[in-house]
Amino acid sequence: MTAVSYESSDHIGVITIDRPEARNAVNGDVANGIEAAIDEFEADNDTWVAILTGTGSVFCAGADLKAVASGESRTIATTRGGFAGFVSRERSKPVIAAVNGHALAGGCELLLACDMAIVAEGSKIGLPEVKRSLVAAAGGLFRLPRAVGPAMAAEMVLTGDPITAEQALAAGLINRVVPADDVLAEARALAERIAVNAPLAVQASLDVMGQSLASNEEALFKASGVKMSELAKTEDFAEGPRAFIEKRAPIWKGR
Repeated sequence: MTAVSYESSDHIGVITIDRPEARNAVNGDVANGIEAAIDEFEADNDTWVAILTGTGSVFCAGADLKAVASGESRTIATTRGGFAGFVSRERSKPVIAAVNGHALAGGCELLLACDMAIVAEGSKIGLPEVKRSLVAAAGGLFRLPRAVGPAMAAEMVLTGDPITAEQALAAGLINRVVPADDVLAEARALAERIAVNAPLAVQASLDVMGQSLASNEEALFKASGVKMSELAKTEDFAEGPRAFIEKRAPIWKGR
């Protein structure tokens, strides 16, 4: 049995962590599996949005502490992707977290590394590392303040206490809270809403939004102009206005 599965259809890829017996904790197999899935997703010009989820009742419990304790801590990260082969991975396409249960420690950092999140009712989200004399070194310490603001982030990080899905929604950390049985379907519905748009325009917009976290407005205006110039050379750039004029749904080619 593989620790991570990947499948794609209708322009949407689904990456599933499949270690329910270990609460989908990240070991070497998971890290390598997610990296391989992202490789396949990024290389497929016909797949434009991905969903990251887990099997069972927990999204991801973070690092597999048994692997860490046995000296295998280096295996839970990859050179290109960092922790879980994902949190520091450069990518061009959007990823939605379908959080089917608790997302704690590294699981929370996986959520933070995604672009959007649908979360199951009753889920807890948090960074409990300080309770274990650790720090959230996979992006949580700087991504969480950006997502929920410095005050809430400080409380979460320094107490190690999680917040509920409803609190996460109110703070703007996630997009929706739904019954557990509806998480994947709701994530797919969101992915479908994205996938009807021009994929290269989505990717260009995602890129500039990512730069907004570390760039000033002058650089962002320049980056926006560069992306628009690049899009103007594509087939999809012409297809959008043409479909509008012809009063039909656009047929995107991703080129």
